[in-house]
Amino acid sequence: MRDKILASLSNPEDLEKLYRTNKNEFKRAFDKIYPDLGDSELANFWHQRLNYESDSISWGGNKDWIFLIIICLAAGLIAKLPGFFGWEEDYFYSRNIGFILFPALTAFFARKNQLPLQKIAILAVFFGISALYINLLPRAESSDTLILACMHLLLMLWVVLGVSFVGFRVNDSQKKLDFLRANGETIIMVAILSIASGLLTSITFGLFSLIGVNISGFFLDYIIMFGAPAIPIVAAYLTQTNPQLVNKVSPIIAKLFSPIVLVMLLVYLSAIIFTGKDPYNDREFLLIFNILLIGVLALISFSVAEQSSKNQYTSSTLILLLLAMVTVIVNGVALSAIVFRIAEWGITPNRMAVLGSNLLILTHVLILGNKLFQTVRKKTALSEVGNSIVEFIPFYLIWVLIVVFGFPLIFGFE
Repeated sequence: MRDKILASLSNPEDLEKLYRTNKNEFKRAFDKIYPDLGDSELANFWHQRLNYESDSISWGGNKDWIFLIIICLAAGLIAKLPGFFGWEEDYFYSRNIGFILFPALTAFFARKNQLPLQKIAILAVFFGISALYINLLPRAESSDTLILACMHLLLMLWVVLGVSFVGFRVNDSQKKLDFLRANGETIIMVAILSIASGLLTSITFGLFSLIGVNISGFFLDYIIMFGAPAIPIVAAYLTQTNPQLVNKVSPIIAKLFSPIVLVMLLVYLSAIIFTGKDPYNDREFLLIFNILLIGVLALISFSVAEQSSKNQYTSSTLILLLLAMVTVIVNGVALSAIVFRIAEWGITPNRMAVLGSNLLILTHVLILGNKLFQTVRKKTALSEVGNSIVEFIPFYLIWVLIVVFGFPLIFGFE
């Protein structure tokens, strides 16, 4: 894109065509070469055009909202299937909760990227096969492999969503980093909309209770059942059409919480020593330990995704390096604990799933830590750290596929 922009600087029409081909990629490439373009009026015009942030909110066109309403209704109807057909809710939602949201979001990004019908069909077939598979797994009162398959299925569907987001350009590291950044921004918007929805719900219940009308049944069955899936979809739409809404909040959150989490981890590890608690003999403690590990890795990934766009070293990079180092220690403790439990009480599906996940996370954090160390020493660009995050995603996907499709067969649906 950089070379194409430089070749089109004397032709405004070609420059406009390049911009319309891929707006985000055009902006990234143009911002990098702009300082070298001198006092060119055309370059100054494009700089202002690309970096101008309007105070007004873009709500999109009527076609956008019609499509948004359609996919929100589709998500709500899937959520209502147990009520329509009298199916057992626990059984349905444990296996199908991912199909309420991810197909709708995937459809949104497929339309946004104007994917051809052939690629849309590939996504639809994948969702169909996944839904058929998870619902055909034998029903058991206590099946660890079924629970693991359902949990890891959500990660698999999240990857499919990512494929739609990047427009099937799975080798584009920057697009994949944009996807991670978009996840964080959408979560922030979901939190804002959820708080607003919660306040509206409380006010509505209060007003109707004053006149003696009980609307709890109707509200739960229809408003909440359709509204809950709609919140993430609307949040994704707003953040994509109005990036200025949260693009200044995300860096603040990443920069603020990284040192706080670092201090918390150091205090927590010290507290473990003084209290005598250990994950070797306490299964619940080990579970919490691993959840903490996943959360810290997510924070590091989100923070790097936010900072990598600047592509320059900051003090926050050093914080992330220290956080990665502490995470290696936490991961080492968790890994040794699961190896100890396997040696003492044998192999189970849960222990093997945790062992595989811990090995992957440890490898990933070591790679990230090395890249961050090189960045702190100014021997590599921060963008390389971002690349090391997204380049490892296929390894997670392979493990997820093994757990979802392999574990039920390997362990006999145990």
